[in-house]
Amino acid sequence: MLPPTIELAQRATIRLVATAHLRPPALAPLADTDGDLADLAELESATSGRLVSESRGMAALAPGELVFGVPRATFINAAFAYTRPGGNRFNGEGRGAWYCAFECETALAEVAFHLTRALDAVGRYDNTTDYAELLADFIGRFHDLREAGDADCLDPDPAVGYPAGQGLARAVLEADGSGIIYPSMRRRGGTCFAALRPHIVQNVRSGATWRLVWAGGREPRTVRLDALQA
Repeated sequence: MLPPTIELAQRATIRLVATAHLRPPALAPLADTDGDLADLAELESATSGRLVSESRGMAALAPGELVFGVPRATFINAAFAYTRPGGNRFNGEGRGAWYCAFECETALAEVAFHLTRALDAVGRYDNTTDYAELLADFIGRFHDLREAGDADCLDPDPAVGYPAGQGLARAVLEADGSGIIYPSMRRRGGTCFAALRPHIVQNVRSGATWRLVWAGGREPRTVRLDALQA
């Protein structure tokens, strides 16, 4: 049974993207001429997950689902084209999702959790990563898990929550649904949103820039960079 749906008009949701993904293409310094750059771009297109998805699709993502000709279209499409091994809470390896939060503090807690897990794997907490906010608006009718209590898909343990959540997301898509509102498992009282279809991600624009610093411990220090530079 699918969770209930509600009408949502949520503006300025926050998705954090590592600033390394926002830099100019690295191909240009390698090319002496426009012709060389075109050849390099063609080579990159053969290995870029986003470009391949835009032309041929993925296992569970048709190229016609992606968006074109709208601001930040490449970032919207990239969210659906690039997936982690094993997927995330509401997407498997065959298609991604646009994950965001209603509050900046929640978005920061979510990205900190995932990067801390990566640092746990190497056993060394020495890392600095900068993140930029991508703000987006969502208007429509979406499935709401905020009253779902102890549903398996909300289990904080990825080994439990992710398989259950991926099954729910497949059911939502099969029922022509497009998004899931859910309580954050990384920040008490926070709210997250998973956009399951690219076209519902509206009015994407830039927001603040943040730096997360791990200096010997699992809890990072958080600094707003654009505030320091103002």
